[in-house]
Amino acid sequence: MRNVAYRNILRAEARDIETLGKSGVATVHEAQRRTGLMKPYLRPIQSGTAIAGSAVTALMHPGDNWMIHVAVEMIQPGDVLVVALTSDCTDGVFGDLLATSLKARGARGLILDAGCRDVSTLNAMGFPVWSRAVSAQGAVKETVGAVNVPVVCAGAQVRPGDVIVADDDGVVVVARPHAAEIALKAAEREALEAGKRDKLASGVLGVDMYNMRPGLADKGLVYLDTTVDWYSGADEA
Repeated sequence: MRNVAYRNILRAEARDIETLGKSGVATVHEAQRRTGLMKPYLRPIQSGTAIAGSAVTALMHPGDNWMIHVAVEMIQPGDVLVVALTSDCTDGVFGDLLATSLKARGARGLILDAGCRDVSTLNAMGFPVWSRAVSAQGAVKETVGAVNVPVVCAGAQVRPGDVIVADDDGVVVVARPHAAEIALKAAEREALEAGKRDKLASGVLGVDMYNMRPGLADKGLVYLDTTVDWYSGADEA
C-alpha cells in the first residue's frame, strides 16, 4: 500500500446524488441489479436518518485513526467519508471531536468499517454514522495509511467519488460513471412501485397483480375449499 493522500477527486452530479438519496438504499440496490451493497453488520447509530454523497475514502490500520484526521482536509460540502481497515477492527476509532471537524467541513456523514464511540453526543450533534460496532476502546495515531484511494469497505468496493447512499436499510455504493444511469432507473422504479402500492392499498392481491397463479399451479400448489379442523386428528389433505 502506498502512503498517499490525494487532494482532488471527481464527483458525480449533485442532481444525480440527490435523486439516489431520495430513492433510498433498497431501491438503488435493485436498480443496479442488486450490486454495491455493503455487509449488513454496518448499522446506523441513529434510526430514521438517510444520506447520500460523494465518497472520500480513507484506508487505516486497526486501532489507528490517523488517516481520518488527514481525510478531513479533503472533505467538501456534501461528501461522505468512507473508512476501511486493513484488517478487522471494532475499536472506537471515531468520536465526537472528529465528528465536529467533519461537520465543520460540510460532511454529510461517515461510513466506518470499525467502531465508533460518543454515540449520545453524536446523536445530539445530528451527525450520521454507520459503523461496524460501538466501542469505548480508543485509538492511536502511529501508522500511516492512505486517503482517496480505492478501498473495500464492508465487502463493497468504493472508489473516491463514488456515490454513497445510506439509510436504515444499510449502505449501497453507486460507481460514479454510472450515477446518472442508476439515478434514472431508481426514479423509474420508485414511480412503478408507487402505482403498485396504490393497487395493494385498494385491496388487489399480490398473487393477481403479479400474475402469480399460473406459476404457482405449475409448481404444484393446489387450493382447497374444504374446511379442516386440525385439532380433530384429520389427515393432511
